[in-house]
Amino acid sequence: MRYVLLACLFTFMSTSVLQAQINTTNDTPLRVIAIFAHPDDAESKMGGTAAMMAAMGHEVKFLSLTNGDAGHHEIGGGVLARIRRAEAEEAGRRLGIMEYEVFDNHDAELLPDLHIRMDVIRAIRDWNADVVLGLRPNDYHPDHRNAGKLVIDASYMVIVPNVAPDTEPVRNNPVFLYMQDGFSKPNPFSHDIVVGIDDVIETKLAGLDAHTSQMYEWLPWTAGRLDEVPEDPDERLDWLRERWINRQMSDAQRAGLEKWYGAERAAQFRYAESFEIAEYGRRPSEEEIRMIFPMLGN
Repeated sequence: MRYVLLACLFTFMSTSVLQAQINTTNDTPLRVIAIFAHPDDAESKMGGTAAMMAAMGHEVKFLSLTNGDAGHHEIGGGVLARIRRAEAEEAGRRLGIMEYEVFDNHDAELLPDLHIRMDVIRAIRDWNADVVLGLRPNDYHPDHRNAGKLVIDASYMVIVPNVAPDTEPVRNNPVFLYMQDGFSKPNPFSHDIVVGIDDVIETKLAGLDAHTSQMYEWLPWTAGRLDEVPEDPDERLDWLRERWINRQMSDAQRAGLEKWYGAERAAQFRYAESFEIAEYGRRPSEEEIRMIFPMLGN
């Protein structure tokens, strides 16, 4: 009897803490912020999941720590920054997310400096984030690495009142997650949470398509494939779908799908997005993960 009472008390306390922590009552939406280096980073890594969360009524924000003013082979500076900001706003509209903010730091010059860390802390607090998504600090691009470090360096400080005291600290430490990458050193990405996104794959594609300067100009140029990009908008979209969307799912990602959806349902998915639980911030239970990602199978 005593064991049953303790178990009930523990369940009540866990649920209360959980609801206080991630605000997922029926009438209180989850507040999610994805923080990354350049306008278009999050669209490629979690555009489908963001669209699903937004459609469920959750409040999703994208924050780019640079303005993208170096990411082109023909234009740059303030002209390019304005183009990329407009592209980001359009991508956010297509994905249905609540806000897309672009900081005015120079592209290719992002460093994990204290003043930017303070800005990241304030952004997380201002959004009153339940969940924070960032990049892993091992990547080919220094901006990506440093954006990841800035988010992780903020992961504890967001609850410390005497750090950035002009902004009220969050009451509880958010759950911090990494967005997917393919790098293996010093350690490979862990597919801890895998979300099937087949139902919103066209929405994700539309979000990527909004970044004309990147998807159809800069990135093809860096790959030596600019001459392959079609002129016709519909043909461009098909080209983008083949290049960015129709990619082979890895065995590790497939295994992650099976963990959350079961083998039978997982086998039906062609597209997925993965997330790794950061060692910093708060470690969520499986129950909490299913509250954060209610689209996961039961």
